[in-house]
Amino acid sequence: MSRTRTRTQQLLDRLDVFAYDRLPAPVVRQAKNALYDCLGALLAATSRRYPVMDLLERTAAEAGPGTSRLFGSALRTDASTAALANGTLAYYCDIESHHPSANVHAIAVVAPAALAVGERERSSGAGVLAATVAGIDVAARVSYALGPAVQYARGFHPTTVAGTFGSAVAAGLLLGLDEERFAAALGLAGTSASGLLSWVDDPTEQSRPLNIGLAAQAGVQAATLAGIGLRGPADVFGGKYPFGHAFTGQWDQEALLAGIGERYAVGELFFKRNSCCVFIPAALDGLLDIMRSHDLRPGDIDRVAVRAPRSSYHVVDANPLRSHCMQYVLAVAAHRGHVGFADIMADLRTTDPAIAALSARITVTGDAALDARAGALRQSVASVTEVTTRSGETYVRDVEHPLGAPENPLSEADLERKFAALTADVLGGERAREIKAAVDGLDGAADIAALTSLLAAEPVGARD
Repeated sequence: MSRTRTRTQQLLDRLDVFAYDRLPAPVVRQAKNALYDCLGALLAATSRRYPVMDLLERTAAEAGPGTSRLFGSALRTDASTAALANGTLAYYCDIESHHPSANVHAIAVVAPAALAVGERERSSGAGVLAATVAGIDVAARVSYALGPAVQYARGFHPTTVAGTFGSAVAAGLLLGLDEERFAAALGLAGTSASGLLSWVDDPTEQSRPLNIGLAAQAGVQAATLAGIGLRGPADVFGGKYPFGHAFTGQWDQEALLAGIGERYAVGELFFKRNSCCVFIPAALDGLLDIMRSHDLRPGDIDRVAVRAPRSSYHVVDANPLRSHCMQYVLAVAAHRGHVGFADIMADLRTTDPAIAALSARITVTGDAALDARAGALRQSVASVTEVTTRSGETYVRDVEHPLGAPENPLSEADLERKFAALTADVLGGERAREIKAAVDGLDGAADIAALTSLLAAEPVGARD
């Protein structure tokens, strides 16, 4: 008589669907796009204009030499520390892709983990792509099983909580863990998972991306330890003290497993165009569309009222963190048409009275109807934006899917322009083109060093 498979084993049973030769071509293409876009965001953060690179180089140096690169630097360190550093960089500018309904910055956790382990193991490009697809999927599925909105309501950062498992799965696949050790890796990842939203009170924008780096590091460390024989909880999703009970008081095993190998989370990513929280682009698109359609200038606007999902509006309402402040981002966008990370690092309200004045006339309220439209297990990113002009007209835009969402995608040419703009400060044009070619041909690379070598610091004077 066969024994019932545990919750954790049920997930492990399905990971073979992520073997590279079983992935549909559009999924592979989307994985390449997500990786390319993530590398652009990551490399942008290596600019010496920002303090984070120096801090991460000191961290890598303290950890000691190893086989995995700190991107944008000449340093190599151990894989776990490389995942920490590169994961932090990937989310630093808050402009990498995001999985909206699961509410996870999955690529920012999983890609640095896969690249760090892949470089150490001299993995093939196809293997790294497959591991990345799997890790993104598992991160999204764990978030669904926990309930994205419930995680936020309890003050947990879903990317860090669920993303730790995505990192562990990517690393575990590249290490070729057997079932027993893979279960241990997930157990160790679960005991390491955490991540609070308290970074919203840190205006330095440093603890926010560190959350993602910690998740990438924890997953790599869990898989590495399990690979050398360290045991962990055999059924972290079930057992006497199940993971879901600890974080949200719930666990939906069907959400974890449904449709694996039929729908892929990597195909559901939202590609950002502005440096801001994912709960802002819908309102930003609505505001700019109203301004374009009615030929409005910022000075024509009397007030802006935004209705955002009740489950998350508090994250973007008057947040002291500028990247997560609806009032600030919309005011900057109204005046400049775009919000880059430089606009986030410096508070333009202190130097531009017009931006400060408009920011003060923007209000945000929560609307449960937007959550209901998304469904109980999905996190809504919709917004309804109402603009009232000084002459008394009122215009409204209800944006369910901002530009960059899978339902409203950016083109590959758009992604190339975004990469070029993000990396102009750190890469020459030739190196940027080489990285694009390496990502496009990654599934044919016997060793991902062909890509990772291009992500090291470019020699002085090499830029064209």
